[in-house]
Amino acid sequence: MIDLDVPILITFALYFIAMIGVGVWVYHRTKNFTDFALGGRKLNAPVAALSAQASDMSGWLLLGLPGAVYAAGIGATWIAVGLAAGTYLNWLFVAPRLRTYTERADNAVSLSAYLEERFEDRSRRLRALSATVIVVFFTVYVSSGLVAGGVLFEQVFNVNFELAVSVAVLVIVIYSFLGGFLAVSLTDAVQGTLMFLALLVLPVLGLGLLGGFGALRNELDDRTPALLDMGTEASFADGRWAVGESLSAVAVISLLAWGLGYFGQPHILARFMGIRSARHIPLARRIGVTWVLVTLAGASLVGLVGIALLDTPLNNPETVFIALTQQLLNPWIAGILLAAVLAAVMSTADSQLIVSSTALTEDFYRAFLNRRASDATLVWVGRGTVIVVAVVAYMIALGGGAVLDIVAYAWAGFGAAFGPVVVLSLFWPRMTGAGAMAGIVTGALTVVFWERIDPLLGPLQTGVYEMVPGVLAATIATLVFGRFVGRPPQRTWTGTMEEATEKAAD
Repeated sequence: MIDLDVPILITFALYFIAMIGVGVWVYHRTKNFTDFALGGRKLNAPVAALSAQASDMSGWLLLGLPGAVYAAGIGATWIAVGLAAGTYLNWLFVAPRLRTYTERADNAVSLSAYLEERFEDRSRRLRALSATVIVVFFTVYVSSGLVAGGVLFEQVFNVNFELAVSVAVLVIVIYSFLGGFLAVSLTDAVQGTLMFLALLVLPVLGLGLLGGFGALRNELDDRTPALLDMGTEASFADGRWAVGESLSAVAVISLLAWGLGYFGQPHILARFMGIRSARHIPLARRIGVTWVLVTLAGASLVGLVGIALLDTPLNNPETVFIALTQQLLNPWIAGILLAAVLAAVMSTADSQLIVSSTALTEDFYRAFLNRRASDATLVWVGRGTVIVVAVVAYMIALGGGAVLDIVAYAWAGFGAAFGPVVVLSLFWPRMTGAGAMAGIVTGALTVVFWERIDPLLGPLQTGVYEMVPGVLAATIATLVFGRFVGRPPQRTWTGTMEEATEKAAD
């Protein structure tokens, strides 16, 4: 590891400088709060697509997913199937309508502002509720990115975890603070490209060294055939793989259910809101879906190739991408590919910081404290809240934890709280604000308390991923309250729906 340190350190330093440089460049082009929060709605299709998917996947794509496949085999890839389907459906159905709706909804720059305008909620309770959910779950989500960054620095440079997390949060905060949404989107597009190349190059190189897919299959069969069985999760302990438990229907549903989360992720929805027009969405969809298919396949292959090629079994499966890179590549190339892990971490954490900052600034400060605040004031409040959220997430991250577990909790929280509400708000013109309130509260609380509720069900206990009951409960609550409680909006949204569909048609 020592001989790798200098080249990798130089590579990382250059990468940091480049990202901060983007923040400085965009700083002078941030004229108002719409620029800071949504990039002035100027993203072209490639930038919108790459930044959306890079901010979506986070550090778990290069740490959590390869680690899960390394430990359990291809039975762990059901999650990738769900995510690929969710990505496509989100771009197809949600993106064009949300882009059109948010502009018509008084040029809403946050999800909370859109919901308030869409349901004509003059009490501002809906805005405050949705913004609170965003800030709480995103603070947890950002912490997962910092943990991933800590794992990277700890593994590569052999520094203590606390110092590693500190370095990660410092760089992310600097360029997010300076450039806001546009800097984050531009850097995410670069980071997404780097992640794509890393997850293409490393598994292809590994397969080449093994002699192809046939040789990989033979190596995995020698350990246990369970590694190549979609219906089984292999067990991994003490450096050995063995046949584990067969995947139940509940387990498969839980993994596929990750795809449901896409419809409610504010950092992804923000890219839909910031794209130049709905007419750019079909191209963005093709780019985004292609990126997702290639990177998910590559990440899964990294886990399998790691089983076959690594000299020593790993104590922490989530480091398989890092270990394989260090073993197979010269230090300079390894530095570039390891920067992809850093890119994955930063591309999600920076987006979440900006969305959280926007919620605190737009949905609390301006909505409740200073309705006449100037753009200059709002921009600086936004920058200040970037630091506040980052500090809280940093303190949570110091507690450690598995990257995939932290991401799973936050992903379910957003998917259940906002997914049903956002989709129904775009396709059901007469839905009421009471339905939106009920859906957000029910979805969020179900996710938060599901681990306590499930054991109380006795023989009906499921062990299912909290996303599933959360989305079901939120959908039912939204439909019931949205139909029978409250007054439908006086404004007619049907024409907006038809317009969005027409603009986004291929």
